[in-house]
Amino acid sequence: MGASNRTVVTEFILIGLSQHPRAQAVFFGLLLVAYLISFLGNGLLILLSIADPQLHTPMYFFLCVLSSIDLILTSNAIPEVLANCFIPRPTISLSRCLAQMYIGLLLISTECVLLAVMAYDRFAAICQPLHYMQIMSWRFCICLVAASVAIALLNTLITVVLQPTDFCGQHIINHFGCELQSFLKLACSDTHINEIFMHVFSLFILIPPFGFIVVTYGRIGLAVLRINSRQGRKKAFSTCSSHLAVVSIFYGTIMIMYLKPQEKSVSDQEKVISVAYWALTPMLNPLIYSLSNRDVKGAFWKLFGRKV
Repeated sequence: MGASNRTVVTEFILIGLSQHPRAQAVFFGLLLVAYLISFLGNGLLILLSIADPQLHTPMYFFLCVLSSIDLILTSNAIPEVLANCFIPRPTISLSRCLAQMYIGLLLISTECVLLAVMAYDRFAAICQPLHYMQIMSWRFCICLVAASVAIALLNTLITVVLQPTDFCGQHIINHFGCELQSFLKLACSDTHINEIFMHVFSLFILIPPFGFIVVTYGRIGLAVLRINSRQGRKKAFSTCSSHLAVVSIFYGTIMIMYLKPQEKSVSDQEKVISVAYWALTPMLNPLIYSLSNRDVKGAFWKLFGRKV
């Protein structure tokens, strides 16, 4: 390919749903609601986890970290996507595009591992209740979170190293924002190695944590069945149901996007699915944990009920 086709890229054009104005208007309304609920809900969970001494336990420490990840994840891309709905020809600079893409990749990878860590916490609480605080010491909890971030950071850094540098065509990204799969489709250089690594990365960051969660909850289920009292089984199930719901939604959308065969172009359906782990999962996390959690609701009324 000649040097004339290898231009210096300074910005990209984002298509989104600009070809469907009515659908884009509906999309804006739904995304705005999801973002507001996510921002307020996760911010409130972080505040309650810090302010209420009764929530100073390993379970709520991990939940606070999860809410922090979701809060940064939504703020990384969603406000810009909302603003672009009113711009006829939205663009994004190369530096902002790379930052948005790799920050999102780091946060999503961290959440994949963190959800497995939270499953181990529930296993220790239900299967080893007498030794729970010895097993899940604060030092061990911090080490688990640090390990989750380190694993995600390693995979993100390898992706950065394999980043393509040559781009062709009109520099149009067929997406709402900078997403790794859409970004690789713009490269002039051979992205075969990048695509292979993306699949290996997806398998490595998804399958082992998800498999660990499945095995862990299998052992938890056997332990719950051995509980004699009906009230005890109900209490044990209630502590796991919220986490299982979050795992199902998060891993379901991620696996649909990254484990299926890649096509040459990105469909509107794929763009909407990607928004599910940008906005939908972070919105549902605080709702799931707060609506079904007596401790969180008690902490809320303790903090705000008196003032009301």
